Amino acid sequence: MSEKSSSSGSDEDVDPESGQPVEFGGVLSKWTNYIHGWQDRWVVLKNNTLSYYKSEDEREYGCRGSLCLSKAVITPHEFDECRFDISVNDSVWYLRAEDPEHRLQWIESIEVHKAESGYGSETSLRRHGSMLSLTSAASALSSTSTSSFKKGHRLREKLAEMETFRDILCRQVDTLQKYFDSCADAVSKDEFQRDKVEEDEDEFPATTRPDGEHNHNNNGSKEKLFAPASPKGMNGIDFKGEAITFKATTAGILSTLSHCIELMVKREDSWQKRLDKELDKRRRIEDAYKMTLNELKKKSHYGGPDYEEGPNSLINEDEFFDAVEAALDRQDKIEEQCHSEKVRIHRLAQVPTGDAFSTIGTHRFASKVEEMVQNHMTYSLQDVGGDANWQLVIEEGEMKVYRREVEENGIVLDPLKATHAVKGVTGHEVCHYFWDTDFRMDWETTIENYNVVETLSDNAIIVYQTHKRVWPASQRDVLYLSAIRKLLATNENDPDTWLVCNFSVDHDGAPPTNRCVRAKINVAMICQTLVSPPEGDKEISRDNILCKITYVANVNPGGWAPASVLRAVAKREYPKFLKRFTSYVQEKTSGKTILF
Repeated sequence: MSEKSSSSGSDEDVDPESGQPVEFGGVLSKWTNYIHGWQDRWVVLKNNTLSYYKSEDEREYGCRGSLCLSKAVITPHEFDECRFDISVNDSVWYLRAEDPEHRLQWIESIEVHKAESGYGSETSLRRHGSMLSLTSAASALSSTSTSSFKKGHRLREKLAEMETFRDILCRQVDTLQKYFDSCADAVSKDEFQRDKVEEDEDEFPATTRPDGEHNHNNNGSKEKLFAPASPKGMNGIDFKGEAITFKATTAGILSTLSHCIELMVKREDSWQKRLDKELDKRRRIEDAYKMTLNELKKKSHYGGPDYEEGPNSLINEDEFFDAVEAALDRQDKIEEQCHSEKVRIHRLAQVPTGDAFSTIGTHRFASKVEEMVQNHMTYSLQDVGGDANWQLVIEEGEMKVYRREVEENGIVLDPLKATHAVKGVTGHEVCHYFWDTDFRMDWETTIENYNVVETLSDNAIIVYQTHKRVWPASQRDVLYLSAIRKLLATNENDPDTWLVCNFSVDHDGAPPTNRCVRAKINVAMICQTLVSPPEGDKEISRDNILCKITYVANVNPGGWAPASVLRAVAKREYPKFLKRFTSYVQEKTSGKTILF
């Protein structure tokens, strides 16, 4: 995958005039869906928005999707060094860069745009100014006051009363403080005069008054006499009245405080009940959110690359098996519906005689084909009854399916062998419909599409085919050489034997791609025709014909998948395939001339 970018994602790429990051774009691989997998898309990062287009040339037609990065979460993948995920709520984009350096460049650019978005950034505050904030604050205060105090007007009235009492009390405190200050000054002056008089009496004991009389106290002793000092400004204060008013004010404050406390206690009880209800509601919502999130992880995110087959898949083995089985069931229902609605088109194909298929051929794969044919005739027809390595896994009437468990580097490579007996058809007819691609889509339900890459000879072709995807397994494709042969009998007692062998090859016309996992196969179908003599002078009919089928398959899936799943699928699908194919051959040959 190639990648190009129109600008760098560093912090230096910020417009000096607007303070905003410049546009950033390039090619990234985006996970589209479980059918098409990774696809190259032109991705643009601009104005805090990540958008993608099918290609750079199609930008004028509009984007195919976009994400606002204000609340986006960027997660580099733990194992894939080129991949990173961007999630906003339930929407997730899976992206892959060309290399780790480009991934880092994209992540840094996205973080720069994200940091410069919303009201929380410095540049955003410069853009929006303070008036909007003041307006919002005033609006919020207004809405708060109207909603909070509409029901609590009594508390507001009591608070207003307390403010009035506070003003009165402050004035009274000022008045009393002036009085106390005046009293303190008067006491100080009186003490000073007393001290001075006592000093004068010590110096002049016989002090007389101007009228010649001494000062005497009630008990006959002399006493200094002077006018009591009157504090300045005290004559204008009604101390008794001020004291009564002060007492009334403090009593009013205490009463109002008590009433406010009572109202606040009641309000606290009311708010506590509301808080408990809100907490309980929040708890239920959080539980529902967690349950929904778990369901989304199981359902919505299924199909993402993290749930693909592989050793690091987030889906466990049981869920993998359930998903595969559900997908196969859906395919079976679709096939049954199509079969019931579809009218078989009976193509009148000219079937070559057996002599045309008995030659070895002169193409470049001729020696390989001959080697495969001889190997299958030597080993595939051997009896498996006494071999302990073969396990009988299915037995339905004449059909038996065997398996030998083989694993290599954790990949299941179990060889399978099936034997079956079908009445009314010949080995030539069975092999013909199995080999001829013109009839392939009539009976093969697992193939999505196919094409003949090269025709080597009349009895050998190279075929490329893709199989329908069964999620969460990756889609598979296979490139193989298919050859049909009639094997010449070595003696007159040998049955008429036909063989079709399919084995993987390489070809420049169908190289491996990232879209599919390339599987390797080595498959053979060997058919022997047994004829029982008719009664009397009657001609041989299809009632006298029996075809013994031996089918062997060695498949390398090309990727990791749970062993139990692969074996369960093989056990389920191979018998269905044999019954479906043989029924198709019987249907196609019914009422037609026997082809030996």
